[in-house]
Amino acid sequence: MQASTLNKKLSMLLSLIVLLGSLIGCTNATSSKDPSLRIGFFPNITHSQALVGMAEGNFQEALGNEYVIEWNEFNAGPEQIEALMAGAIDVGYIGPIPAINGHVRTKGEIQIIAGATNGGAVLVSRKDLHINAMSELSGKKIAVPQFGNTQDLSLRNLLLQNNLKETTRGGDVEVIQVANPDIKTLLDSGEIDLALVPEPWGARLVNEVNANIVLDYNEVWKEGNYNTAVVVVRKDFLEKNPEAVEKFLKAHIELTKSINDDKSKAQQIVNEQIKELTGVALPQEVLDEAYKRLIITDSPTTEAISEMVELSVAVEFLQGNPDISSLFNLDIYNRLTKVSAE
Repeated sequence: MQASTLNKKLSMLLSLIVLLGSLIGCTNATSSKDPSLRIGFFPNITHSQALVGMAEGNFQEALGNEYVIEWNEFNAGPEQIEALMAGAIDVGYIGPIPAINGHVRTKGEIQIIAGATNGGAVLVSRKDLHINAMSELSGKKIAVPQFGNTQDLSLRNLLLQNNLKETTRGGDVEVIQVANPDIKTLLDSGEIDLALVPEPWGARLVNEVNANIVLDYNEVWKEGNYNTAVVVVRKDFLEKNPEAVEKFLKAHIELTKSINDDKSKAQQIVNEQIKELTGVALPQEVLDEAYKRLIITDSPTTEAISEMVELSVAVEFLQGNPDISSLFNLDIYNRLTKVSAE
């Protein structure tokens, strides 16, 4: 009887061990997942490749089953830079000024690997104010969406070129930071005189509060031939996952071409994504006008961005002589575009 009881206990113990082993195996299988490629973007037309690629699944298709695409929405460049620095995202669509700042702050760990959009920013005045010369900005209050972003830098460049100074530097031009929706309210009420804004806000201000275009997208700076959105990557992720970044960039380049080949279709997809993400679609007339001021591109404007660095130092956004020798990492981009050209 004792032997029989012992055998039963041993048998039960062995069964329990097998069961535990199978449960552990199931837990490991459940917790393990494919590596991810985490992409940061804004719900904005300047990030058209991201929005179309997200809707159509282009990036996931390009990476196949090897990586799971994870989309991360942001509303400001500094916020996205913090996420990149924390390792919370791997790749991002972002403005060149935040990209530069991130590169400098991390001592080269955030790098530009492609362009995304050129131009797409305008200087507008309130409906009852007509500006005929830049000297007339003297004594005016001008809004930008954010201190230290591309529009802010463009405005300060305009002031420098026309021997004007903002009030914080002893001049009489007041530059204030105002969120885009609030710019509309303040411009309509006359509490601000002008604003330098990205699209689609330029088109919205013209259509919704009868703002006047003072400088169009190709008059603000360098005839519009400067990136207002670029693609960045964490250097660490690139070094560990070069094939994933190459597949991502290939999809980005193909998306750029398809958007330019069928602009109406792309704009519709972008607007549907904006509605899904923000709850509000852009009116068709605003969408059409905004896209006329944008150049959807994959090419990085290296010379213009280098000039942005110099200007950032001149207006003291950046201190000293920042090292940007590794700001651009274009090996994969150049290889892909060379093959495409051939």
